[in-house]
Amino acid sequence: MHEGCSGSFQDGKQIVEKLRMMGFSNQTMPIPLFITCECGKTFEMVTFEDRCENCGMVYGVTPCHAFDPINVMAAGINYK
Repeated sequence: MHEGCSGSFQDGKQIVEKLRMMGFSNQTMPIPLFITCECGKTFEMVTFEDRCENCGMVYGVTPCHAFDPINVMAAGINYK
């Protein structure tokens, strides 16, 4: 079910699963975001699902909320 921009998510796993289901995971974000990972390193998030090159933490953000790093959520290290 697609809830448009009104959907809410409890955690990053839900976001990543939604992105994968809708086919948005590998799509380029309109504006890349700089994310400070839980490991302390900063990386440039360029796709709606991306990962920290330092530790492998996977992050996701929905297209509707990709304008602000506060909306990015962690799904887990090497989340599959």
